[in-house]
Amino acid sequence: MRRRVREALPLLPFAAFVAIFLVVPTVTVIVSAFYLDGVFSLQRIGLLFSGTALSALGKSVLLSASTALIGAVLGAVLSWLVVSSSPSSALRRVVLSLCSVLAQFGGVALAFAFLATIGLNGVLTVWVFERFGFNLAGDGWLYSLRGLILVYTYFQIPLMVIVFTPALEGLRAEWREAAVSLGASRWEYWREVGFPLLTPAFLGSALLLFANAFAAYATAAALVSQGSPIVPLLIRTALTSEVVLGQSGFAYALALEMVVVVAAVMLAYNVLVRRTSRWLR
Repeated sequence: MRRRVREALPLLPFAAFVAIFLVVPTVTVIVSAFYLDGVFSLQRIGLLFSGTALSALGKSVLLSASTALIGAVLGAVLSWLVVSSSPSSALRRVVLSLCSVLAQFGGVALAFAFLATIGLNGVLTVWVFERFGFNLAGDGWLYSLRGLILVYTYFQIPLMVIVFTPALEGLRAEWREAAVSLGASRWEYWREVGFPLLTPAFLGSALLLFANAFAAYATAAALVSQGSPIVPLLIRTALTSEVVLGQSGFAYALALEMVVVVAAVMLAYNVLVRRTSRWLR
């Protein structure tokens, strides 16, 4: 018993961190979403079925699903190119290091980079207009859902490289040699062995990208200054609006909605990861 206590002591700081920054906020959101003035009520939950909330949820799902799909496909291709190179090659080390940095490059800095490049007065926008007479900024698409899809894809691709590369590295050369020795072509090997083994890892990585985009806030907040096209921005509006006061309860309900969606996605991700880990051992 004492030995177990001693072994658990180093985990106390981590447990305190999880409790303060994950458990307490989650419980607060759940309680505040269902209790109004100390009484159990579904009034705030009912607001989630309003036109504004459903529209924001639909756009958030569209944004997350599209960027997850684009990021997963392009990231998987880049991962395959990286794994195909020599393990000691400088290109492989540079690409993986760059992806590790770019996957964390978000928020205001990323939004400013796109605004300074292809915004209404961006460097590339001005240059293209002066040379070719074409306005890249167009009708301000960068500040809408289309712009968010482009910007989010920027950090989704390197994140996919980071999480999917270990699965590609887990494919053993012996499996391919065995398939070839049995008369399988290269395409037959990928169709019958490679793709079925990689499918759970690919789907799990795509779900991780979905959750990453669904919960992102700072980049969208810096790009979209007006309106609330996605759920995180609608929460901001509910908390800070000076036009409609007393909407903090609505924000709690929206936050609970995000918790449920992300929890469901991460649960499915864990199931797929466990399936992948069986052949990565």
